[in-house]
Amino acid sequence: MQEPTILVVDDEADLANLLKVSLQKEGYKEIHTAGSIQEAWTSFQQTQPDIVLLDVMLPDGEGYDLCRRIREVSHVPVLFMSAKNEEIDKILGLAIGGDDYITKPFSPKEVAYRVKAQLRRAGYHTQEAVPVASEKSIQVGPFLLNGDETEVHKDDVLLELTAKEIGLMACFMNNPNRILSKETLFERVWGEDFFGSDNTVMVHIRRLREKVEKDASKPVYITTVKGLGYKFIVPKEEQV
Repeated sequence: MQEPTILVVDDEADLANLLKVSLQKEGYKEIHTAGSIQEAWTSFQQTQPDIVLLDVMLPDGEGYDLCRRIREVSHVPVLFMSAKNEEIDKILGLAIGGDDYITKPFSPKEVAYRVKAQLRRAGYHTQEAVPVASEKSIQVGPFLLNGDETEVHKDDVLLELTAKEIGLMACFMNNPNRILSKETLFERVWGEDFFGSDNTVMVHIRRLREKVEKDASKPVYITTVKGLGYKFIVPKEEQV
């Protein structure tokens, strides 16, 4: 059977790329991304995907509208992704033709498993995707970063982090006990040159601390080194 083609539609490029990497780790190769309804519809017509991962809120309209358009010409599975978690939103998504509805924030691996389940139902059970071997996971104290850097666990509990927060944790966990400047963090995580983007880094660090620290106002793991940047440390009693 032909390799399934997947279309990921989300205007958050970093999230779309994170999903793409996660799906590639599961062995899927034909993955296309789009950031708007217009771009997605063009890609849909050109690539004829076997499944669509569709964000609800897009810059030029709602994913629901694109789903209706898809349903006029195709019965491929559509998996909605949305920050809207009210029951009425899920009912609407399924009522207009969606096959699944997953709320943000979510684990990229969970999305990959749901994709695999939908493809099985669509007839791709005869050719399972072969997972690609990933790099070794990193364990630092109570934190575990998986090999493809898409998930972070603390004490065996999955942390609900955004793509940028996972990127920051990857930087910290790959460089424990080292001072990382705001410039370094911005250039590595955002992939752009640093032009005084202090506030961007500071805001994301604050949000990350709220998820990994017991008390974000008194950080233990992600510490500030005044005038230099941040350092990721783990108390000796928590080291493994």
